This record gives sequence, C-alpha cells and structure tokens, in this order.
Amino acid sequence: MLEGILAALAHAEIAGIVHRDLKPENVLLAADGTGVRILPGSAIAIIIGLALAYVGGVSTGGSKGLSDVTLFSGLGLMGGGMLRDLAIIATAYGVRFQEIKKAGLRGVIALFLGVLVSFVAGAVVAIGFGYTDPVDITTIAAGAVTYIVGPVTGATLGASSEVIALSIAAGLVKSILTMIATPLTARLIGLDNPRSAMIFGGLIGTTSGVAAGLAATDARLVPYGAMTATFYTGLGILLAPTVLFLAVRAIF
Repeated sequence: MLEGILAALAHAEIAGIVHRDLKPENVLLAADGTGVRILPGSAIAIIIGLALAYVGGVSTGGSKGLSDVTLFSGLGLMGGGMLRDLAIIATAYGVRFQEIKKAGLRGVIALFLGVLVSFVAGAVVAIGFGYTDPVDITTIAAGAVTYIVGPVTGATLGASSEVIALSIAAGLVKSILTMIATPLTARLIGLDNPRSAMIFGGLIGTTSGVAAGLAATDARLVPYGAMTATFYTGLGILLAPTVLFLAVRAIF
C-alpha cells in the first residue's frame, strides 16, 4: 500500500500538487514496510557539513574547517562570502512579485520590529554580563541582529577585537538556532506560504539561518524568506551604528 502512496505522491508532484512535508524524495519505507519516515534532507546536509568542518579543523589545527585539508582546499572558495552572496541573490529569481506585494506594510513592520527586538535582546544580555560602555553594548547587540551587522558596527564604532568576536558568536548562535528551530516550529506558526515566509525572514533576519531553516521546511519558501532577511541585514547595518548607537549612548 505504501508503494502506492509513494507513486501517488510522485504523480501529484508532477502535477504541481506537493504537500510541504510529503515529497517523494523525502519519504522512505520503514524497515518493516509499515510506515514512512520523513527525511529533512537540508537539515541532514547541514549537520554533515558542520561535522566535516569540525573534523577538518581538529585534524589540521586550522581555522577554516575542511578547507584546511590540502585535498579539499577548494572548499575555501566554494564556501566563501562571495559565492554565499551570489547564492542569496540567485534565490531572488525564484520570487513572484505578486507575492511580494501581498506582504506589503506587514513585511516592512516585520523588518523594523525584527531589528529592534534582536538589538534590545542583545543589549540586555550584554548589560547582564557587565558591559557598560555604549560601544561595547551596541556592538554585541548588533551581533544579535546578525553576525554580519555585529562586526560592521564594531569596526565603525572602534570596538575592541574581543567584543567584535563576541558579536559574531552571538550572531552565529542565532543562525544555528534558527536552522534547527524553523522546521520544528513551522506548523505552529503557520509558516507554509510565501507571505508568512517573508514576514518570518523580516523578523528573524539571519539570512543563512532563515534560508537553511526554510529549505528544511519547504524549499519553495526559501526565496521569499531570504529576500526579506537580506533587507533585514542592510537595515541593521544602517541603524545599529547610527540611530541605535545614539540611543544606547543617551541611556549610558
């Protein structure tokens, strides 16, 4: 019977009818032939990639993961920021402009709200750990926005390298948590259409985390989430070292 279900799913996919969680390539028969198992391929790939990066770094004592191994040195280019940005831009070509217009004002509000909430949360954590200098607080808080906004803000304000490193770490933790939590909470928050994906990308903002999380949820939503997440990063870079820094300095 399950073989018939898989065949039906395959025909449905050809016809353009694809359920978010049930795709033929993500379904396997259980060992006893009585059940199916959903395999989030993107999540598995991310875990394997992180494991290989760890092994490469430990075995060579380097800091660039698997690319420190001579045989795999080309991965340093493949995983570089230039190709990452190219991949982000390329996802925009999968966006339907009609769906973007549907997000409207809610998408804009999500962008500003996402940046402000993340910044305030990061500032509270920084203050909780004893930081009182406005530059340090702003840099760490900007890292909570994304791990790109943090170092840009720190460099602009003249923060120390230790504080900039903390801001990057804060952003990376947020990105990894987003990757893991997105497919687990997608149903609960109604993350199953382009409009909600755009609002989600605007609220969370970390492009790598949003893209990976949506890929594990529904690959068709990736362009929409990545689109607003990219705007989020730009907005954070504009606001953090200027308006938000002035607000922090006025308080401290």
